[in-house]
Amino acid sequence: MAGGSQRVYRQRIKSTQSLKKVFRAQELIAASRIGKARARVASATPFAQAITRAVSAVATHAHVEHPLTEARHDTDRVAVLVIASDRGMAGSYSASIIRETERLLDQLTRDGKKIDLFVAGRRAVSYYRYRGRPLAGQWAYGSDNPTPEVANEIADALLARFEADADAGGVGELHVVYTQFVNMVTQRPRVVRMLPLEVVEGVAEHDDVEPLYDFEPSAEVVLDTLLPRYVRSRLFSFLLEAAASELASRQRAMHTATDNAEDLIRTYTRLANQARQADITQEISEIVSGADALAASK
Repeated sequence: MAGGSQRVYRQRIKSTQSLKKVFRAQELIAASRIGKARARVASATPFAQAITRAVSAVATHAHVEHPLTEARHDTDRVAVLVIASDRGMAGSYSASIIRETERLLDQLTRDGKKIDLFVAGRRAVSYYRYRGRPLAGQWAYGSDNPTPEVANEIADALLARFEADADAGGVGELHVVYTQFVNMVTQRPRVVRMLPLEVVEGVAEHDDVEPLYDFEPSAEVVLDTLLPRYVRSRLFSFLLEAAASELASRQRAMHTATDNAEDLIRTYTRLANQARQADITQEISEIVSGADALAASK
């Protein structure tokens, strides 16, 4: 079977070269998009900070009750939104989100909560469908390029569930699991409890100092207007951070895959050369043996 091993290695080299081209293309696509994704995260930050400060001022100093800021005691249901990716080839990006989600679900279950699971991203949808987990809502939204319209659609669905009566499936809490973009090397899965509202930044440094302004027409109307916008803006910022994290993870994973493909090609090339040398040695041995046998017969 002379040449058999060489054919096997040549086929492996060819298939690995094809995969390398795919990996390299995915790496270049992710690299071309990551700059825009980071810019979108940076551009959304000022508005998120401004509306957070506004909500903080009303919630801290107005001393009014609002459904989005008060804990509910008429239901033990909670909503969990998982923000994952629509596509693979991003290393452990989706797996990390799912692991963090499973830890949250286990904790909520131990606390006696009933969970309504909302999922954004085909990878997580497929994961929970395969395991027979019912989903209260799902979105495939182009995870590496989210739009405000998608963020508003998701936010409105979650707000409607939070504001609904207990008999209509209303929930008392809303948790979001997403990937926080720190830098090109570090992206961290993060859990945020969005409702009841927790103002996480923008609180005045000296809480005992009252603001020097009034709320018009009233603090209740201001809250009714600001809080839904706050939730939508926060959710959109989560989607943008998740998109940047996904692209950074994909670029890094595809770069590693390309390097591994090159290593495999070098390994298969060396093995193919060794197999070729072995075949040549065997052919020479057969020729010499044949010549010796012919000379001995004479």
